[in-house]
Amino acid sequence: QEVKIFRALILGELERGQSQFQALCFVTRLHRNEIIPSESMAKLRQKNPRTVRQAEEVRGLEHLSMDVAVNFSKAAQLSSHIHNVCAEAREAIYTREEDVKFWLEKGVDGSMFEVLPQGSDLPELQRCRQCPERWRPCLCSYSLSIQWYPCMLKYCKSRDAAGRLSSYKCGIRSCQKGYTFHFYVPQKQLCLWDEET
Repeated sequence: QEVKIFRALILGELERGQSQFQALCFVTRLHRNEIIPSESMAKLRQKNPRTVRQAEEVRGLEHLSMDVAVNFSKAAQLSSHIHNVCAEAREAIYTREEDVKFWLEKGVDGSMFEVLPQGSDLPELQRCRQCPERWRPCLCSYSLSIQWYPCMLKYCKSRDAAGRLSSYKCGIRSCQKGYTFHFYVPQKQLCLWDEET
């Protein structure tokens, strides 16, 4: 179904009444050419696999408004991986309305999605970092950065015996990318990392 899943595990602060960790899952549409096909990765073996690598290209920060909740018990038809990857985040799986529209056109059951309250629906809804009360609903933000991932194939050129140029796959180009997810939480207690320091 062209699905990309991000899972975040946030360690809790026990002195603030939080459990050992909090899990979040963000599910978005995977666009073609966003990551190289797994068959290509399998063929292109890495030299020195233990080397700590630097990304060759830094792609810009993306802000994503995660305005829809995904029902964990029905999510398997969207992606079979959600059950394993998001098991700890059953109540905190988010996606975007624009991605939902795409999946609905592909025949996915719409009953697994629930549109969340927006700032435009509730003018009193504040960003969590500005919300004074822990039990009040607010708009949370969570940022993550993927330091290295295979984003494109590299092509090298060679000349044959007749001197004609041809290109062939000869490696993987790596990228780094940052994301900030914005989403509704029913109480600020579920978003304590998003506080002004």
